[in-house]
Amino acid sequence: MMMTRLLAAGAALAAFAATAPAAHAQFAPRKPVEMVVSGNAGGGSDQFARQIQAAVQKHDLNPTNIVVVNKGGGSGAEGFIYGKGYAGDETKLIIGTNNEWILPMVAKVGFTSGELTPVAVMALDEFIVWVQPDAPYKTIMDMVEAAKATPGSVRFGGSQSKDTDQTLVRQIENATGAKFTYVPFKSGAEASTQLAGKHIDANTNNPAEITGQWRAGQVRPLCVMSAQRLADTTKVTDTMAWSDIPTCKEQGLPIDSYQMPRTVFMPGEADPEAVSYYADMLRKVSETPEFKEYVKNSSQTGRFMTGEEMKSFVDTSREQLRAQYEKDGWLVQR
Repeated sequence: MMMTRLLAAGAALAAFAATAPAAHAQFAPRKPVEMVVSGNAGGGSDQFARQIQAAVQKHDLNPTNIVVVNKGGGSGAEGFIYGKGYAGDETKLIIGTNNEWILPMVAKVGFTSGELTPVAVMALDEFIVWVQPDAPYKTIMDMVEAAKATPGSVRFGGSQSKDTDQTLVRQIENATGAKFTYVPFKSGAEASTQLAGKHIDANTNNPAEITGQWRAGQVRPLCVMSAQRLADTTKVTDTMAWSDIPTCKEQGLPIDSYQMPRTVFMPGEADPEAVSYYADMLRKVSETPEFKEYVKNSSQTGRFMTGEEMKSFVDTSREQLRAQYEKDGWLVQR
């Protein structure tokens, strides 16, 4: 009789364990994950998000679908404001760059840096100075001298005002004493089109948004804002590979490097287990052959950061840029 009761109790306990939720179950999303891009369709952030989406789907790295949504208004502020409004939501990922901490410094936007939860930095964009194919400049210092001889005569295009591209243009001006006319466009892709159409003289685009124009002979790379030449030796044109582009420093520009991070955030008040889950998922994405090939083909530098490493990276970048913006009079009063 005692044995019968023990067996019955054991069966009941097993049945309960099978139906009751685990007290310490590992987090995993149960609904589709919305990947919010703080940029317009076709831009660099959009391309990046869709590479993540494709890698997750192909390698079955998430139990639910990932849906890419573009919210690029306000130089990307729309995406971060949207994310801010979903505090605690475990199914929202916001794809950005350093615009998460740049925008609140230079514009009155509806969010502040720190209101979102950092998840990962996945890569660093290299920046190249591009000119028209028949431009008279052989080096960036040739262009600098032209801008110094006739201030404002060289039209330097880029994506948005007081954002990553104009920040670099101001760094070149501050380092050399040159004065360019900066022309903002809605996206890097638009700036590339305007340069190819000879409506501007130069831009500071990253490789992903201008490779097609280079391959077609509509633009020419002058130099790369990197401490060393790019590694990819694959020919893009009949005569040049990414590795053939000289660094701006070796042409005489006194700036070591300039890079833009590709970042992923969650809304504020995110569950640490959810943050850890997505960081692990994104790390696995960064290790897939397809993602590595994308980073290589777009001449980005693969670098994965999360946790304290990402926090330190963001804090350092924020303080360096704050010092520049204060000098340039860009900081907004709140």
